Amino acid sequence: MDKLNINQWAAEDRPREKLMRLGPSALSDAELLAILVGSGSTKEDAVTLMKRILADCRNNLNTLGKMTIHQLCEYNGVGEAKAITILAACELGKRRQMETPEERPDLGTATRIYNHMHPLMQDLDVEEFWLLLMNHNYRLIREMRISHGGITEVSVDVRIIIKEAVLANATILAVCHNHPSGNLRPSSHDVAITESLRQACNIMRIHFLDHVIVTDGSYYSFHEEGRI
Repeated sequence: MDKLNINQWAAEDRPREKLMRLGPSALSDAELLAILVGSGSTKEDAVTLMKRILADCRNNLNTLGKMTIHQLCEYNGVGEAKAITILAACELGKRRQMETPEERPDLGTATRIYNHMHPLMQDLDVEEFWLLLMNHNYRLIREMRISHGGITEVSVDVRIIIKEAVLANATILAVCHNHPSGNLRPSSHDVAITESLRQACNIMRIHFLDHVIVTDGSYYSFHEEGRI
């Protein structure tokens, strides 16, 4: 019986599609390595090839990482490029173990949001609108600039903000923008954006923490002013 290539497998069984659907933790070591090497040989697919190599390593990734390029190339279907890719992946895994987890800043208050964003905004001569996505502990997941605009106003699409929050699995979000003029008073446009965001977040069950206006030396918080 002829061997099936991975691209002939059912979609739910293909390593790449499986990772996209379920995340990397759902894949076996052999499936993860198969994604890296891309293909096997004329006799076996990439997953089967990597299962065979891992079996010879007693299914121990540490042992795999100690193999040489020459030893890996002895397997049919593994050339120098694939061997180098396997060893590079093992080395990255080893280095990751040596790293300490990145400390995500706590942005649970307007002051913390201001202190985090002020260095990015203090010298701007036009308005920028930024989105801050957080987990349930107010730890920053991601910050991103939504728009870069004129001296007195920026265009903001609430749909983009909600989309980014959902994609990041954020449960809390805050937004901020700067006033190059130094005037802390929110404009009618600022108020309208805040209200639109509040309504959208309520619908999506995302906690809208704050909208902070940043100037060089001070800030205005819709939350602290009781307007969210």
